[in-house]
Amino acid sequence: MKKNGVSRLFGYLKASRAHLIVACVSAVAGVALSLLAPRMVGSGIDLIVEGHTDFAALLRMIGLLLAVYLLSAAFQWVMSYCTNAACYRTVNALRDDVFRKLHKVPLRTIDGVPHGDIVARVTADAEAVGDGLLQGAGQLMTGAATILGTMIFLFTISFQVAIAVLVLTPLSVLVAKRITGRSHHLFREQSDTQGELTAFVSERAGSQKLAILFGQERAAVGAFDEINERLRKCGYQAQLYGALVNPTTRFVNHLVYVAAGIVGGLVALGGGMSVGDISACLTYANQYTKPFNEISSVMTQLQTALAALRRVSDFLNLPDESPDPADAADVSKVRGDVKFENAAFGYTKERPLIENMCLDVRAGQKIAIVGPTGAGKTTLVNLLMRFYDLDAGNIQIDGTSIYRMRRGDLRSLFGMVLQDSWLRQGTVRENIAYGRPDATEEEIVAAAKAAHAHSFIKRLPQGYDTVIGAGSGLSQGQMQLLCIARVMLADPPLLILDEATSAIDTRTELKIAAAFDEMMKGRTSFIVAHRLSTVREADRILVMRDGHIVEQGKHQELLQKGGFYHILYYSQFALSRAEN
Repeated sequence: MKKNGVSRLFGYLKASRAHLIVACVSAVAGVALSLLAPRMVGSGIDLIVEGHTDFAALLRMIGLLLAVYLLSAAFQWVMSYCTNAACYRTVNALRDDVFRKLHKVPLRTIDGVPHGDIVARVTADAEAVGDGLLQGAGQLMTGAATILGTMIFLFTISFQVAIAVLVLTPLSVLVAKRITGRSHHLFREQSDTQGELTAFVSERAGSQKLAILFGQERAAVGAFDEINERLRKCGYQAQLYGALVNPTTRFVNHLVYVAAGIVGGLVALGGGMSVGDISACLTYANQYTKPFNEISSVMTQLQTALAALRRVSDFLNLPDESPDPADAADVSKVRGDVKFENAAFGYTKERPLIENMCLDVRAGQKIAIVGPTGAGKTTLVNLLMRFYDLDAGNIQIDGTSIYRMRRGDLRSLFGMVLQDSWLRQGTVRENIAYGRPDATEEEIVAAAKAAHAHSFIKRLPQGYDTVIGAGSGLSQGQMQLLCIARVMLADPPLLILDEATSAIDTRTELKIAAAFDEMMKGRTSFIVAHRLSTVREADRILVMRDGHIVEQGKHQELLQKGGFYHILYYSQFALSRAEN
């Protein structure tokens, strides 16, 4: 069931109910003590005005007043501490849930959202929610207690003054509500545009070399300026409306103060109250309006927080992947037979990519998948790993449907080396052992040697303890060698190589090919290749075109047929000769 932002927020706050209860009690106690002070000051004034000042009583009153102020400050500190603890705990839980959600939604969903926008929801939007809570939670609690308390004290002093204050109160509320209602959509637009800007900057930061290479710096700056200008306009309008709330409510609240003074003066002239009572009433009238001013002053942060909360909640409301079956099949022993049965898939329903695909692969076979760009080669692998689910049909491993397996169990059967190498921030050792954190030093070194990575690792400043990651200074080829070593260490029963040696020089590629041949013995292997010279020794070559397997067989068989593979192969051969 989907939750809106506010109901979800209350759900998070339940975990901090103890802090919130203490905060509420402290707020009430602190406000009660602070409201008691004006009454005591009024009594002290009356002691002086009456002409026979009781200095002993006045000193006692001053001492009590000092104690009241100290206790009120202590309760205010406790309230602030508890609200801060509750808010930070809530924001921490919010970030955790967004990041966990990232691992629960289908990859189809992730691919459809700019990654920078997701980053913005985890960081900037969650932070905005926290800022709004910290600014508003304490104000709301103390404000509510102050409004209620001041009215009680006003009624005990002068019924007429209390009525005058109450009559003018709705005017302040209506003014604030009118302005905030008009500004809410502006804050939503501001939050969305901030996410768009973050996504744009994240995308350009990852492709800066290409932008420079193709001379697109000005175009990138122009696109950035366009988004930034939209953010400036909606941000300016949102802040303008937000800034109007405080001065307008202050103006109305000053009218309340003036009304309290006039009515109190008239009552005093009639003998209905003393000078000290007038002083207390004016102080209470000022304290009564103060919460409206304080709340309106943080309205901008509250509006921003609500807009950010909506974005975070929208992401958390995305549907999760379908759950794993309760009676999941045991995959502890796998031979490696793979079968596609009338498989159909499309990234969008309007444009199907794969239709009625049938494929039967025997355990231990080396299967090469070739074809032009967009033919569906990598899609076939993604379907096999359940990164995407079929629209129709079935895929079986050893006669068991992959949809009867837990996703984690299924993916543990495969070792995968992609064209784009990925390394985490950490040591070389940690990166190689990413799939097997419990691997021994000897196993890690053996995997690195098998991948021909050991020699360059030993030349690094700290060898296997060298910290690498983004900006590590490793070449693309070295990074890919580490990815290959990672798969060799995992030692899975099935292998997927998606242009795994594309960033490696020819000499090293020959060594890696020998290592792969050794690793692929007895294992079912799928090799996605663009360079057809690398798949001559495959047991079977699948030639794909527009999502269909148009030809399959061994290298020589396909060449002799003179079909699509023959055209692909000799076009590459001719191109290679032309380049040389």
